[in-house]
Amino acid sequence: MGLLSLAIWTPIFFGVVLLALGRDEHAGVVRWLALIGALLGLAVTVPLYTGFEVGSAAMQFVEKAPWIERFNVHYHLGVDGISLWLVLLTAFITVVVVIAGWEVITERVNQYMGAFLILSGLMIGVFASLDAMLFYIFFEATLIPMYIIIGIWGGPNKIYAAFKFFLYTLLGSLLMLVALIYLYNVSGGSFDLATWYQLPLSGPAQTALFFAFLAAFAVKVPMWPVHTWLPDVHVEAPTGGSAVLAAIMLKLGAYGFLRFSLPITPDAAHEWADLMIALSLVAVIYVGLVAMVQQDMKKLVAYSSVAHMGFVTLGFFVFNDLGVSGAIVQMIAHGFVSAAMFLCIGVLYDRVHSREIRDYGGVLQTMPAFGAFALLFVMANAGLPGTAGFVGEWMVILAAVKANFWIGLLAATSLILGAAYSLWMFKRVYLGAPVHEHVKALQDINAREFLMLTLLAVMVLYFGIHPKPFTDVMDPAVQQLLKHVAVSKLA
Repeated sequence: MGLLSLAIWTPIFFGVVLLALGRDEHAGVVRWLALIGALLGLAVTVPLYTGFEVGSAAMQFVEKAPWIERFNVHYHLGVDGISLWLVLLTAFITVVVVIAGWEVITERVNQYMGAFLILSGLMIGVFASLDAMLFYIFFEATLIPMYIIIGIWGGPNKIYAAFKFFLYTLLGSLLMLVALIYLYNVSGGSFDLATWYQLPLSGPAQTALFFAFLAAFAVKVPMWPVHTWLPDVHVEAPTGGSAVLAAIMLKLGAYGFLRFSLPITPDAAHEWADLMIALSLVAVIYVGLVAMVQQDMKKLVAYSSVAHMGFVTLGFFVFNDLGVSGAIVQMIAHGFVSAAMFLCIGVLYDRVHSREIRDYGGVLQTMPAFGAFALLFVMANAGLPGTAGFVGEWMVILAAVKANFWIGLLAATSLILGAAYSLWMFKRVYLGAPVHEHVKALQDINAREFLMLTLLAVMVLYFGIHPKPFTDVMDPAVQQLLKHVAVSKLA
């Protein structure tokens, strides 16, 4: 079995084993098995990094075997400099989420941990698939464990949120399935992505395919105006669910743009680039303003995620290497920062059982160690230089200025908005004297929470201070992608 298969199936195997262990009488064993499964899943991705040939744009660690021969579907995997980081990010966040849920989840522990491990393997499958049908199967299958996580361990309106999440993302994906079948037919019966990149397509066909892919990926990112499911889901989801949703699942849609929309329909992508840039700027500016008026911390961070992901789509559609690289850097940075922000909210919620900002104030006085972590992550969310949040946003802004000064100027307003809503939340929650009795009684973070936040803090700082190793690996793949996008595929 190849390394990519191990990265996919190791967490899934442990997830299935956990599901078979029954309910809470084995909770202690379940937690340790979940951690072992997550750590092994991370360990098998390390050789992907150490053995990766930097400077090559080719797919590496390729595995290919016939699967459904009648329809020419292959079990075809591989990673380049773009997908490698997303695979590593997924495995890393899985470990953090298992640690985060260690003491918090006390009912149906095996199902909770099992669902996260299975979800982790499926998401890695999305990032590693080179066969379109295999991609689609992994892409859709991720809905099931996340639906279960929201529907079982969510808040009072969990069923509503779970259905909204499922319906939005499923309906968007159905149009993608139609597009895949069309491409299968015009390619002479192939689901191979590399073959599709060479297909000549007429203008109307490219436009139809572009919007079919857009329906699937824009919902997942999510782009304005199809973002409304995200705040509802974040509010109802358990802390671990919110962390994985923001850190990884939103990236599935952005990754879809890179693997399908841009290289397969480059002429349509250029034709509709202005629309995509406009929608991205609305997400950056309007949704940033919406975040400022939120009273629920989770909703604030959820809207903040929509705004930050607007940078990702903006970077894609300015069509220069700085923009695309910046967008990918922003995807990875947002994975660390958004997970940290949601886990910090979870730490407070576990103690006070409220996410309302007005229920806090002066937390720094009673939880100084936790407050230090929270300040770092808030600064990263605001895009402070030296943190992960700065690098990608700055690259995209420079790329936008290079393409059009006014687009760059509008995008830059996000730095002001991000600082405003992030710091305003920090001021009201953490600074000042404790007013509420329950805040005065708060206990600082324990060893488990310290470990969880330290892992993320290290990555936020390392990524912010020394991003070159990340960009060096992805640059050849980005250049290769832009070559595909620059060549007309008009039939």
